Amino acid sequence: MRRLSSYIGRTVTSTILVVLLVIVGLDALFSLIEEFTDLRNNYDVPAAFTYVLFSLPGRFVLYVPYAALVGCLIGLGLLAGTSELVVMRAAGISILRISWLVLKPVLWFVVLAMALGEVVTPISDQMALSGRALAQGGDRAQGFEQGFWTREGDEFIHVNAVLANGKLYGLSRYRYDDNGQLRSSSFARSALYQGDHWLEEDVVETVIRPEYTQTQQITLRPWQSNLNPQLLKVLVLSSDAMAVRDLYTYANYRHQQGLQEDKLWLAFWQKTLQPLATISLVLVAISFVFGPLRQVTTGFRVFVGVMVGVAFKTSQAILGPASLVFGFSPLIAVLAPILLCLGAGLWMITRYR
Repeated sequence: MRRLSSYIGRTVTSTILVVLLVIVGLDALFSLIEEFTDLRNNYDVPAAFTYVLFSLPGRFVLYVPYAALVGCLIGLGLLAGTSELVVMRAAGISILRISWLVLKPVLWFVVLAMALGEVVTPISDQMALSGRALAQGGDRAQGFEQGFWTREGDEFIHVNAVLANGKLYGLSRYRYDDNGQLRSSSFARSALYQGDHWLEEDVVETVIRPEYTQTQQITLRPWQSNLNPQLLKVLVLSSDAMAVRDLYTYANYRHQQGLQEDKLWLAFWQKTLQPLATISLVLVAISFVFGPLRQVTTGFRVFVGVMVGVAFKTSQAILGPASLVFGFSPLIAVLAPILLCLGAGLWMITRYR
């Protein structure tokens, strides 16, 4: 049994790796082509390659469930095509036992994706985004094509880039009164955290009064804020690139500021339940190979796997925003497609057993 487990594990692992490399490689290639259309200032071809390189861990984590689905379809399909699955069944090995032998290598991919998502991806994505922002002049221009927005009290804040050491570049602040009228705006080339406050450098501030506006340049200026470097390093990332613990922290921070946090809870549950989503898709793949796709070609199995993955991704993409619009729990939006795949996979496996 140990030899059989090793053989199935090698077959499934190799096919998942090939599929993962193809998907991530194609996605990285298309992203690189897109970056070539946005070259400017110091953001040249090597910088674009560096940006895509740093984004690879995040792409790996994103595509693990779908690579596991298609890879298991191909791997088990190869075993079915050579009648090896028939021999295993004739030897008295149950479909449930074979399913467990297939799931074992998949779990290693799940653990690796979780580790990358919690430790590597937040750092690599931050380096990619901050490096691109600085190369495109984010420390010199008051532009909003990059970086992120946040609000604190009556002030709206935009930051172009946050470095790994917590230093900010391109800090814009807009203060409004109770009537929603803009009263002041400022742009600081950089800001450094000093323990309990920020120190802005090279500030240009414009104060708006009823009769006139006044602009002044300030070399150094303290800025009191509840934002800290750890929180800002989270803010610069998209919700897909955040670690689960950072999503939880940021969602609570937005709740304290009276801002909407449902979108963050949606991303939180998507990342938390991704291992279960991967397992459910793999069970669907196993049930297909032992059931309706037992006698078809490898190309058709790949096509079915892609279609199932697209349907799964689309259902989550529809239910997620629907939960924000209609007010039902983001947990339900994430869990419903997973339970559907899990139930369908288990039902078909027991049916063909």
